[in-house]
Amino acid sequence: MTDCSPTLWIWQNKDWPQFHWQEEAVLPLLREVRFSLGVLLGKASATQCDKAEASALDTLLENIITSSAIEGERLNVQSVRSSLAKRLNLEGTDNAAYPTSERTEGLAEMMLDAISNLDAPLSLDRLCQWHRCLFPNTEFTFHKVQAGQLRGDEPMQVVSGRIDRPTVHFEAPPRSVLTSELERFFDWFNQSRNDPKCDPLLRAAISHFWFVTLHPFDDGNGRLTRAITDLALAQADAQSIRLCAVSSAILDNRKAYYQILEQSQRGEVDITHWLLWFLQMLDETIKASLRKIDRTLNKTRFWQAFHDTGLSNEQIKVLNRLLDGGEKGFESGISASQYQKVAKVSKATATRHLSDLLYKGCIEKLPGGGRSTRYRVVRK
Repeated sequence: MTDCSPTLWIWQNKDWPQFHWQEEAVLPLLREVRFSLGVLLGKASATQCDKAEASALDTLLENIITSSAIEGERLNVQSVRSSLAKRLNLEGTDNAAYPTSERTEGLAEMMLDAISNLDAPLSLDRLCQWHRCLFPNTEFTFHKVQAGQLRGDEPMQVVSGRIDRPTVHFEAPPRSVLTSELERFFDWFNQSRNDPKCDPLLRAAISHFWFVTLHPFDDGNGRLTRAITDLALAQADAQSIRLCAVSSAILDNRKAYYQILEQSQRGEVDITHWLLWFLQMLDETIKASLRKIDRTLNKTRFWQAFHDTGLSNEQIKVLNRLLDGGEKGFESGISASQYQKVAKVSKATATRHLSDLLYKGCIEKLPGGGRSTRYRVVRK
C-alpha cells in the first residue's frame, strides 16, 4: 500500500527547532576532530610567522572560490585574490596587482567580516548587508536578485525533474513566519556562543543546518549559510578558520551534501546524521590543511639542506614543483619526459639534470626502471 500522506518538513515538527542527536555516535568523531585541530594548530605555529598572512589569504581565497563553485558559479581567482589582499594589507605584493570588481570586493568584504568581526552580533541587518555584497546593484544577471531583501510570498522550494512533474526535495518555511523564525535563530546564535553546554564545533554544524533550512532569500542562501558557518568556526577558534577551507571539502562531496540535507530536513528533529557528516567534512578539511603544512615544513627543511648545492634554475623550479605537491605536484614522482616539459629543456639536458640531482642526494629513484623510471624528492 502506498503512503499518500504529505511530506512533513522538519520545520513543521512540533519540536522544531529543539534539535537532538545520539551522543554515543557523535562524541567519538567530535573528539577525533578536536584532536586533529589541536595537531593542526600546533604544526601551524611551527611554520614561519612571516608567511602567516599569505597562508591566510590562500585559505580564505579557497573558501570563497569553492563556496561559489558549490552553487555552480566560477569566479575570477586573481580578482578575488586582489580584493582579499587589499583588506589583508598585502597590497605591496603581486597578490593585489590584478583588477578587481564590485563582485569580488563584496565577496572579500563578506568573508572578512564573518571571520574578523567576531563580537558583532548576527542580525538581519548584518545578513542583508552580506546579501548585498553577494549581489551588487551594478552586476548584470538574467535573473535580477532583490539584494538585501527577504524572499517574497511565493513558496520557496528546491525542485528537480520535469516542469509538469517536479520532484520537491525541500520546501522552506512560508514568508509569513520567516521574520520570527530568523529572530529565533539570531537569538540562539548570539547567546549560544557563551553557553558552556554548547560545543563550538557542533554549534557551527547546527548553525549551518538551521539557517539553510530557513532559506530566507531568493538566491545566495548557500553562500550565506557557509559564511555563517565560517563565523561560528571563527568564534570557536579565530586562528583555525584561517587554516581550513571547509567549503572545499563540501565541494568535493557536493552530491552527498545535498543528499544529507534533503534526508535531514524531513520529519524528525534528530540531526545525528547531519552532525556526523559535517564533522567528517571538517575532519577532511583539517587533514588537508595538515598535509599542506607538512609539505611546507618539508620544503623548508629540504632547502636548508640543499640551499648551497649549486643547482640550476631549471632544477630548482622542478624541485619546488615536487615539494609543493597538490594536483600539479607529481605525487607519484616525475619521469624524465615530464622533467623535460616542466623545465622546458631538451631530453639530453633533462637526463643530465636528473643524474646530477641523484648524485647530490636531492632525489631518489622509485621502484621500476627503463623509460618508466620515476624520481621523487628525498624527505628531510
